[in-house]
Amino acid sequence: MIGAGARRWSGLIGMFGTGLIALFALPAPVHGEELLYPLSVAVSSDGAVLVADRMLPGLLKLESAKAEVFFQGKKTFRTPLNAVRAVAVAADGTVHAADSATRDVFKFVDGQPVPLTQGKIGIPVDIAFDPSGDLFVSDLETQRIWRVPAAGGEPKEVAQLAAPRGLFVDGTGRLWAVAASGEQPLVRIAADGSVEPVVKERLFEFPHDVVVADDGTAYVSDNYARAIWKVAADGTATKWVTGEPLKGPVGLSIRGGKLLIADPQAKTVWEADSEGKLTALLPAAK
Repeated sequence: MIGAGARRWSGLIGMFGTGLIALFALPAPVHGEELLYPLSVAVSSDGAVLVADRMLPGLLKLESAKAEVFFQGKKTFRTPLNAVRAVAVAADGTVHAADSATRDVFKFVDGQPVPLTQGKIGIPVDIAFDPSGDLFVSDLETQRIWRVPAAGGEPKEVAQLAAPRGLFVDGTGRLWAVAASGEQPLVRIAADGSVEPVVKERLFEFPHDVVVADDGTAYVSDNYARAIWKVAADGTATKWVTGEPLKGPVGLSIRGGKLLIADPQAKTVWEADSEGKLTALLPAAK
């Protein structure tokens, strides 16, 4: 029988989604060969998959159906990657991670995280790179998207957006962004900060991330709907993958024409082929 306290906690999770868990869950011990709470996924320069795992806490590297620790964060709050939110890889292969515990974005140099803004980001939840190598960072706290120099420095405002989450720069250099609230949940942002809506109505239940394929098709993860949406060039959105085995898709990436999906509820990363068939890259933790 479930107690009242457990029911209240379950209700809060249902209301606020993965963000609540990321703020309040305590890091668990390291499990070097399993995922515990994967929030974000990226592809390294050697084709391996990097995963930001909130409950590690830190980054894991998946290769040949095995996982190894790329960087182990500490349980001490306000230490690097204690509350990791996102991982991204620059064009030169440099690994970056967003961390809300330190309110910063880190670049990895010789395997160690180097802060880029000295704590001047609020709650960074995603990272993308412009063609010059500078970073775009979505900030859930200040409701802004920032540009951070590749070498680090003062963040500069790019645009204001309601509950900004996933970011992606397409092959033409356009910045795409997911807004978790508001009436325009998927937008493109021009160099001058002007916002162009792509999806103009509230179709998604709780959108998290976006990636854009080479043919211009966008894919959006929807945590509450347990779905991946496909968005055509004209903004028409249809559910592409939905339901089991997806449990709560969040972070997205593309590798070799296939979609990678971080699913913290299923405790795994899925790979989706062109037909939407899912394969787990690593068995879920027990």
